[in-house]
Amino acid sequence: MKTLYLIGGTMGVGKTTVGQILKQRMDRAVFLDGDWCWDAEPFQVNEETKEMVLDNICYLLNNFLQCSAYENIIFCWVMHEQEIIDQILSRLNTEGCDVKAISLICTEEALRMRLSQDIRLGIRQPDVIPRSVGRIALYNGLRTMKVDVSEISAEQAADRILLM
Repeated sequence: MKTLYLIGGTMGVGKTTVGQILKQRMDRAVFLDGDWCWDAEPFQVNEETKEMVLDNICYLLNNFLQCSAYENIIFCWVMHEQEIIDQILSRLNTEGCDVKAISLICTEEALRMRLSQDIRLGIRQPDVIPRSVGRIALYNGLRTMKVDVSEISAEQAADRILLM
């Protein structure tokens, strides 16, 4: 049986890092970061681009789900609204697949520390802090399993997900 891991969380919480660790620790695993399906300059958010990114994500995930080479499919993206998760799942053929919807959560203080480090390293722009902090509370209302990463490493978060 295949397993699809949908890993959501606000910007800077560690989704990509945890996903990459999971890929290394699992057998026959493939990893997709939703941001890769929408990496553009200038970055534009409108109805057309939102539909396009969902099409891109679902096309790739369905191909991974259908491919016999993969047993574990790991997908990460911000997914801050239940509607986003539901839209993705409604477009996937998950028959015979165990779906694990997970949200990485953390305190505002921990998130600010992580994002500030990324800003110092030139990975992110300063405007990410208020945008990301503003989404923290949204994850509490989602129908997902929560992993609080405030005081644990990405490796420990991956360990917890593997036990789910």
